Amino acid sequence: MSTGNVPNPVAEQSAPTVVAGHSSRDIRYWWVNHRQVHRQELEGELLWSPQNRQNRADDESSNNMMKVMPGDVVFSFADAAIRAVGLVLGRARETPNPFEFAAARKPAGAGQGWQVAVRFAELAHPFDPRSHLAELVPVLPAKRSPIRAGGDANRRVYLASVPRKMAATLRRLLGPEVDDLVEKIAQGANGQLPDDAEEAAIHLRTDIVPAEKVNLVKARHGQGVYRHNLELVEAACRITGLLDRRHLRATHIKPWCNSNDAEKLDGCNGLLLSPHLAHLFGRGYISFADSGDLLVSRHLNPAVLEKWGLRLPLHGDAFRPEQCRYLDYHRRNVFEHHAGGRRKPHDTDVDAVQEMEPRAPVTVYAE
Repeated sequence: MSTGNVPNPVAEQSAPTVVAGHSSRDIRYWWVNHRQVHRQELEGELLWSPQNRQNRADDESSNNMMKVMPGDVVFSFADAAIRAVGLVLGRARETPNPFEFAAARKPAGAGQGWQVAVRFAELAHPFDPRSHLAELVPVLPAKRSPIRAGGDANRRVYLASVPRKMAATLRRLLGPEVDDLVEKIAQGANGQLPDDAEEAAIHLRTDIVPAEKVNLVKARHGQGVYRHNLELVEAACRITGLLDRRHLRATHIKPWCNSNDAEKLDGCNGLLLSPHLAHLFGRGYISFADSGDLLVSRHLNPAVLEKWGLRLPLHGDAFRPEQCRYLDYHRRNVFEHHAGGRRKPHDTDVDAVQEMEPRAPVTVYAE
């Protein structure tokens, strides 16, 4: 089995950033030219493109729908401006036309198509490309650009890939609001987005056989080969002492989405924890010292400790050296990072929020 992750097949389109726990190689940017169904797509949290391809541009948009991956970012263009950004939540699936009313339908005869789940957030101020043509025109794609040199939408293109330089320019012109909105959407996705993106990438790989893909995906859920390997190392919950394996979760120490193939299946990269403690560990509210002592984040509500009967100090058995390297990763990259590592260095502490000037309201659809 390969011991390393295979890069995203079109990762060269990415712009350097970190979104929802992904490294920069995982993030790609897309541009959607909404048509008659702009509001329906935003409120319905989706993109939809017909399968019947009337020209090469339509064919390219349909192909792009199949390339979109969870965690990718979408610039939403409608009425001559970028008015929202979206975060892709899942891969494309085949569906009938989701727009029921004739006035809001896609081109005539468009029955079956590809649908992608995308959650959008509107910008405080729409961005008009025509005001920044000197910076945008040099970085537009040579073929099938989503906008023309004059800044107007290319109506022959529905979904276009945004090259690295163009994405970097757009992010600079739009400012930090884009990253802030994407992060806000990610935080409302129940912490599953990094794992969803990694699982989707595994299914696309060609360097491993299907059975190996199954083993890696099962490991995400604490099942299969990984669970077997873990139970050779750990026999009980480190905190409650519960031995009944039916009620213990096999939890990766180094998060599954950040682990390479070997680490995903390594029994030393895991703990058997009671469900409520697996939740705290995965979100970075607790960790362990190599000596076995329980570490508690300063961000954890003390009421949680009281109601769940966690009395400190709590001393456990020392970990094996093979486990300690994973614990070191957890302490540095997950522990005391809100929601399992999604808190960014520039985030503001809660105590300082009241001193900030009020911002324009932000609309996040279906949060």
